[in-house]
Amino acid sequence: MEKQITNLAYSQKEIDKLEKKRWLVWGILSVAYIVVFFHRLAVGVVKDDLVSAFGISSTTFASLGAAYFYPYLLMQIPSGILADTLGARCTVSLGIMLAGLGSIIFGIAPNVLIAFVGRIIVGVGVSVVFISILKIQTEWFYESEFGTMSGLTSLIGNLGGILAQTPLALLVVALTWRTTFVMIGFISIGIALLCFMIVRNKPSDIGLPSVAEIEGRTISIEKINIKKALYNVCKNPRTWPPFIVFGGFFGSAITIAGTWGVSYLMDVYEMNKVTAGNYMMTAVIGLCLGSVVVGKLSDKLRTRKQPMIYFGTTYVLVWLYFVLSNGGKPPIATLGVLFFMMGFSGAAFVLGWACGKEVNNPKYAGISTSIVNIGGFVGAAFIPLIPGTIIDKYLSTLPTVELYNRAFLYCLLPVIIGYISIFFIKETNCKNISK
Repeated sequence: MEKQITNLAYSQKEIDKLEKKRWLVWGILSVAYIVVFFHRLAVGVVKDDLVSAFGISSTTFASLGAAYFYPYLLMQIPSGILADTLGARCTVSLGIMLAGLGSIIFGIAPNVLIAFVGRIIVGVGVSVVFISILKIQTEWFYESEFGTMSGLTSLIGNLGGILAQTPLALLVVALTWRTTFVMIGFISIGIALLCFMIVRNKPSDIGLPSVAEIEGRTISIEKINIKKALYNVCKNPRTWPPFIVFGGFFGSAITIAGTWGVSYLMDVYEMNKVTAGNYMMTAVIGLCLGSVVVGKLSDKLRTRKQPMIYFGTTYVLVWLYFVLSNGGKPPIATLGVLFFMMGFSGAAFVLGWACGKEVNNPKYAGISTSIVNIGGFVGAAFIPLIPGTIIDKYLSTLPTVELYNRAFLYCLLPVIIGYISIFFIKETNCKNISK
């Protein structure tokens, strides 16, 4: 990415070095984000293994999947505070180290209670990663690149979601689910060590000029008052529409790709686990590509709201087709396109982070993006519980197709609420408008 330099106080050599180094810093954090997405979507593939190992109901299974999201949700404001104070380097290193330990505990759990503990520890650990990446983007990348970088970050992270579909299914068959999660735990610990060795919070930490200085922006060195920052961000009405969009869209996407999609395909279409995982992988691939496209389109057109409207409209139409076509059992020939478009258009929520950041004081970048991020994980923590409750309640009275259709119909409501909220988002034209 090229950027016209507005401040010539620094040599082109220094600027070139910064623009090269930033990709290494961002790259290792993105690898950590792959771990985040892997754990986010992994339980859907190993549902049968977990039910068999622990003898749990559909509601308990959904709760075990959601146990990742509860601490993730609660940690979002602390994550923003840590990103703004402790810095991304230490925050992510400690977080991914903790996630690795949680994955190992989950893999060796002798009962469902310990499995819940492991899953919660993973959620606490990975909760700090994304906000820290957004903070790094603020420090190492130009303002005009924020939407594009958010999309690229989502793309890389979603590779973890792809690994949590067919590759995970194959790995579980080869190694068992327990061995797989223990192995992922040790890999995570290795990534944490790399983060600590490579990542730096700001260019100035290695003697390079800051991006703000290069762009000619004022740099604030005022110490952040956490209470004041939270108050200012929360009282800003422009913070909340992207919060709601993220909740409705992301929560519904996790319900399909991360919790119930594989079971739906196995029960309704009588697919095996690997084939069902392939279809869910198309949804994650769609989200990967959609994240890049919507971010790049937003930065290029200098608008946040319009791409969200286009993508959001498509997302609602895809969901309507999913729940209304053929009584909740769309023709199998359409499933690949259906799930791909569900992921691709659902990427509208990616721009929510930029919207939240650009309507609040730049000093509070970590806190404002973390509050918006809470919306997504409110949705991801609670929306997947809806199908579990419906399935347990009507399992003995409804045919399989009607059972899942009723479960997913209830999930359509948060999708529609999220879509309506897009129209209340304040257009920023890709720049901070807080003043």
